[in-house]
Amino acid sequence: MIDTIVIGARVRSLDPGTAQGADAVAIADGRITAVGPRSEILALAGSGTELITHASGTIVPGLVDAHSHPIYSLGIVRGLALTGVHTYAELVAALERGREEQAGQEWFLAWGLDPSAFEGRPIGNAALHEVLGADRPAYIKMFDAHSGIASASALARAGIDAPVTHPDGSGAAGDEHGVLTGHLIEFPTMEIVERALPALGFEDRVAQLRGLLTDMAAVGITAAHVMDLQDDDGLDLLAAIEASGDLPVRLRISPWVTPETTDAEVDALIALQGRGGRRYRIEGVKFFIDGTVEGGTAWLASPDAEGEGLASAWAPAEAYAARVRQFDHAGVPTATHAIGEQGIRFVAETLAALPPGGVPHRIEHIESVEDDVIALIGTSGIVASMQPTHCTHHVRGDGSDDWSRRLGPERAARAWLTADVRRSGAVLALGSDWPVAAFDPWEIMADAQGRRSVATPGSAPVRADQALSAAEALEGYTTHAHRAAGSDGGRLVPGAPADLVVVDRDPLTVSPEELLEARVLLTLVDGRPTGGH
Repeated sequence: MIDTIVIGARVRSLDPGTAQGADAVAIADGRITAVGPRSEILALAGSGTELITHASGTIVPGLVDAHSHPIYSLGIVRGLALTGVHTYAELVAALERGREEQAGQEWFLAWGLDPSAFEGRPIGNAALHEVLGADRPAYIKMFDAHSGIASASALARAGIDAPVTHPDGSGAAGDEHGVLTGHLIEFPTMEIVERALPALGFEDRVAQLRGLLTDMAAVGITAAHVMDLQDDDGLDLLAAIEASGDLPVRLRISPWVTPETTDAEVDALIALQGRGGRRYRIEGVKFFIDGTVEGGTAWLASPDAEGEGLASAWAPAEAYAARVRQFDHAGVPTATHAIGEQGIRFVAETLAALPPGGVPHRIEHIESVEDDVIALIGTSGIVASMQPTHCTHHVRGDGSDDWSRRLGPERAARAWLTADVRRSGAVLALGSDWPVAAFDPWEIMADAQGRRSVATPGSAPVRADQALSAAEALEGYTTHAHRAAGSDGGRLVPGAPADLVVVDRDPLTVSPEELLEARVLLTLVDGRPTGGH
């Protein structure tokens, strides 16, 4: 029996075999049974069939955020949001507002700050001390999640009492006099301070995670590729949600592999593959070949403007390649964070050298890359996973942003070459990297087409020639996101899981400005509503 029929103005199935004039989808037992004109689909209805009609809506496959950190974000998105701060004056004003909002709390917490807001000043805790005083423990997680700023009191509580720089560029920064600035670079150093932060209770985190996933479903996200399992109780959080209902979003989880991961831990990660619940599962692992441009830890072919960026996160880098080969041999897909051109090149060459016909492997971010490496990615079947709003929200056409300044004009001109990557023949999956950027898929697809911050009137495009078409942008969230995980899904076809979205406009015909205003009317996962208005 048909359980549900969804009717709209049109169906964008992304399958060339769909009948002309299709505007309805039939669902039974959580799967699509038929797609076609309503005259044909309604004939399948029985006495118990639920009819859901959105007369002006467009039915599209469920959207997949191909790079997200929903669980890890619970420890990041705390306190004052600084995502809209662009100047030093705005930073001071925001901290003053936050001081009042967090007046009764011992620690002051904030997140999402772009280093360009320092406007050429040294990145450090001067603004925190100016507004809060040096005696209050305070911590800002920067927008890239690879760096933070701690007040003098927070540093003292964590036991950090002197600057240190490790061979990979990570560490605690100091000024020319050897005094700590409060700027903490990369995870091992940040975690020293973060262990001193007030802990969040388990039940509170369950509620926050459930709310976050519900918010994702409300904008049409039906699945996410989760690029970490850093929280020791991450799987317990998901199990707790499923104990009282279904997850609003499917989660494909890839735990981290670092240079410190032991052979025994590698064996455990291989054994962990496939573990999960009804809507979450561990599939793959995540590597980092480097860090970030803004932190000076991206692996570049030549130094950046600060003389940094010449080291891989793996020393020697061949140790990374050996681990990738080990996981490939075990049939475990890998994803590798690669930002700088040398890091991207090394990862691409490593993946291209693997035996053909294996599991899919992917490169995450690909912020500045050379043409021959793009060609290698395309011809070798390597998946590219990119986040358009990392470019459109943080890179300025005049090169005054911190990313462009550090890289210099030649490398900055290669910013997020999404069109070149896609037209090389590569699979191009799109995502947000939440909480580094907002997870609204319609804004991300709009920016991918406009190559600018469509939400910011008058914003200048960055490499307009790298714009994706409307179809390419939608495929990045559907068919290509599925191909990135080794699946042929992302299409509305009989037999497929009934993961779909009804949106109030046609994403293949509206302008980027109109797409930005898209309103989701219905989100279904397994044929059951998880979001919409």
